[in-house]
Amino acid sequence: METQAIEQAAKIIWSTWHGNQRIDALPISCRPTTRTEGYRVQAQVARLSKQKTFGWKIAATSKAGQQHIGVDGPLAGRLLEKRAFPSGARVSLTNNLMNVIEAEFAFRMGQDLPPRKIPYSQDEVVAAVASLHPAIEIPDSRYNDFVSAGAAQLIADNACASYFVLGAATVADWRQYDLARHRVAVQVNGKLTHEGIGENVLGDPRIALTWIANELSLTGDMLRTGETITTGTCIIPAPVAAGDHVIADFGAFGRVETRMDL
Repeated sequence: METQAIEQAAKIIWSTWHGNQRIDALPISCRPTTRTEGYRVQAQVARLSKQKTFGWKIAATSKAGQQHIGVDGPLAGRLLEKRAFPSGARVSLTNNLMNVIEAEFAFRMGQDLPPRKIPYSQDEVVAAVASLHPAIEIPDSRYNDFVSAGAAQLIADNACASYFVLGAATVADWRQYDLARHRVAVQVNGKLTHEGIGENVLGDPRIALTWIANELSLTGDMLRTGETITTGTCIIPAPVAAGDHVIADFGAFGRVETRMDL
C-alpha cells in the first residue's frame, strides 16, 4: 500500500471510531490485504488518536474465536490510554456492536523487547514481565460485519479493541503457578455465568505473550517497559447489557470488576 492509502484508511477507521459509528468495509482503494498492511494502518490510527499506547491486546487466541471471525491465527491490537480504566470503573456500552466482556490474563512489562531477527523464547519474554494482573476486555468493531472483514481489515481496526479494565497486580508468586490450568470465573449481577481456564489462550497465556512479542518484532514494533499486554479471553465471551455489574475472579491472582454503562 502507498503511504497515501495507509493514511486514507486510518482516517476512515479513526473518524468512524471517534464518531461512534460503523462502516461496512474500507474502500478498495485503501483496503489492506495483508497483515503487514493492516499493522501499518493500525499504527497510523494510533497516531491520529493522539493517545499514548497503554498496551496491547491479542484477539482470536482460540480456534473457536479464529473460526468465528474467519482468521487463521491471532491478531495484535493497541490499547489506547483513554480507553483503559482501573478495576471498579464504569464503562460505556453506547453503540457497542458486540456487547460482551472477556476475562483475560494481563502482563505489565518491566523491560523492552526490541525488534530482532531471532524469535524471543518464552523464558526471555516472561523474564521481561514486571507483574501479572486480572483484566476484563470489552471489545468492539468499527465494521458492521466484523466476522467477514478478514484479518488485514481487523488488524487495521486495532483487532477489535475498545475498552479495557485492569485489576491490581497480583501479590501471588504467579511464576510458580501453572497458568494453563488456572481457572477463571465470571459473575454478572452476582450470578456465576461463565468459567474458563488459561489454556484457552493459545494453550497458555505465556505462549500468547510470547506470540505477540514476536509478532510485533516482525513488524518492526515492540513491547515496551510499562505497557500492559492482555493475552486473550479465557472464557467464551460473556453477553452484557447496560447496568450489569461484572466480576472476573482469578482466584489467587485476585479479582477485577466493572459496571456497564450507557
